[in-house]
Amino acid sequence: MSEALRICLVGGSGLVGSAVIEACVGRADLRLVAVARHELALPPGARMEVLLADPANWGDAIAAARPHVLVIALGTTWAKADKDEAAFRAVDQELVLACARWGLEAGARHLIAISSVGADPHARSFYLRVKGEVEGALGKVGYPRLDVVRPGMLRGSRTERRPLEALGQLIAPLVDPLLGGQWARYRSIRGATLARAILALAQEKARGRFVHEWPALDRLLKRQAFRQSAGAGLAVE
Repeated sequence: MSEALRICLVGGSGLVGSAVIEACVGRADLRLVAVARHELALPPGARMEVLLADPANWGDAIAAARPHVLVIALGTTWAKADKDEAAFRAVDQELVLACARWGLEAGARHLIAISSVGADPHARSFYLRVKGEVEGALGKVGYPRLDVVRPGMLRGSRTERRPLEALGQLIAPLVDPLLGGQWARYRSIRGATLARAILALAQEKARGRFVHEWPALDRLLKRQAFRQSAGAGLAVE
């Protein structure tokens, strides 16, 4: 029996991280270890480790996880950062890059980082500019494989209240079918769907740097579903 793929998740309390934890329930082929500063509310059936530490000591926690793959789902909001550029960068840039370096030092050879659609180091939006700068910096850390995931609006339950985002989640399913061509990348995506894509990417072996927006994520999930159905068919035969 082959060794389970060890995934270290940083950012397990948010919508994406919570969905990744949920998606790992019952997966004997995956061994998930989360690094967090506080206890996480785990779903029924979850069999995983949660290593608690202050962010300044996350390097030691990541090393203890001995990851094959590091998934960084960290991120704050402009409002939670009190609209302070330094406070926002401290999480979305400095901590993200620090975790990436710690993961490489711990032996991880594959990094999956959650960014945002529209990320661009030259964007007028401060948020998207920082995301673009971080993507560029991550490409220089030295991972044999880097997957940058750029979702549009995330749909799913959050622990904190975001009234405008909640309204957007209601409208998004009506707008998504109208977004075609170059606009398709702005389609919304459910947290659970994104989590499945992240776990599919974690099992990819090719080296290089890859950027995934909605059309690519959709194709990835369809390929995965085809492989699973084909594998089930062979098992039955």
